[in-house]
Amino acid sequence: MRWLPLVLSFVLAALIAPTLLARLAHAGVVRQNYRGRVLPAASGMLIVLAAVLALGPLAALEEFTAADTLAPEAGSALVFVIGVAVLGLLDDLLGGRRPAGAEIDQRAPRGLRGHARAAVAGHFSTGMLKAAGTLGLALYVLSNQGRSVSAYLVGVGVLALSTNFFNLLDLRPGRAGKVFVAFGVILTLGSWNTYALRALGLFIGPALVLLPYDLRERAMLGDTGSNVLGAVAGFWLIVALGPKGEAIALGLLAMFTLYGEFRSISALVERNALLRRLDSLGRRPASGHHLNQPSEHAGTLGSS
Repeated sequence: MRWLPLVLSFVLAALIAPTLLARLAHAGVVRQNYRGRVLPAASGMLIVLAAVLALGPLAALEEFTAADTLAPEAGSALVFVIGVAVLGLLDDLLGGRRPAGAEIDQRAPRGLRGHARAAVAGHFSTGMLKAAGTLGLALYVLSNQGRSVSAYLVGVGVLALSTNFFNLLDLRPGRAGKVFVAFGVILTLGSWNTYALRALGLFIGPALVLLPYDLRERAMLGDTGSNVLGAVAGFWLIVALGPKGEAIALGLLAMFTLYGEFRSISALVERNALLRRLDSLGRRPASGHHLNQPSEHAGTLGSS
């Protein structure tokens, strides 16, 4: 029965995705992607919505039967993922970095360094609020678990940096989602254990549904979606790895984060033939450069 959360959340996400994306477009929650296509944005809300909708039936099934559907880690994961989604949505709605049909606002802060400089200068930065809120959530969900001080701080670092890393990845359609899938496959095969996959199925199922929409440029994850993918990936590491594995993961995440802050991940991908091919796999060809249907809506929101 532990596979039921993944299956149920996947089915629910598949059912509500078309309506949610249409409502986002109709409400003017759209943004331009890197090729100028105007798409429904903040579609990462689908992951949280499907997880919450699946939660009720699963909890009732556990309560009224002997079924064991929700892992002990599900509660903490829900708090962290939903909190991160709210912070990401705030950044999507109020960040104001690329309104559809307008020029990029060069004054808007970018990256951790940009948001830190904005905070020091006394300017309101939703990115800094998101970073501080994510750190606070990570400190909360890993507290009172019997960890040593060092293990606690390492775990908090894994959650916070993983959340930010997937935000750095989300610069091309489907890139963050494909890395998320590859990450899950490697971690599951490497640990030779499906427990973490089943324990976090509430979020993994909807993430798989959302990937083709993002990859085929029918929707954009937004900060909401990329941060949620990073939050789930971080919890995946926490559930699947021991203290040594978490320490190694923290080192790798710190290295990737520093690279993303000072260099261009997209440029790195373009320079490597294998990475370039994997990155473009399943994506629409560059031809047919046009604006998608949602561009007729006047309302917009900023993008990363």
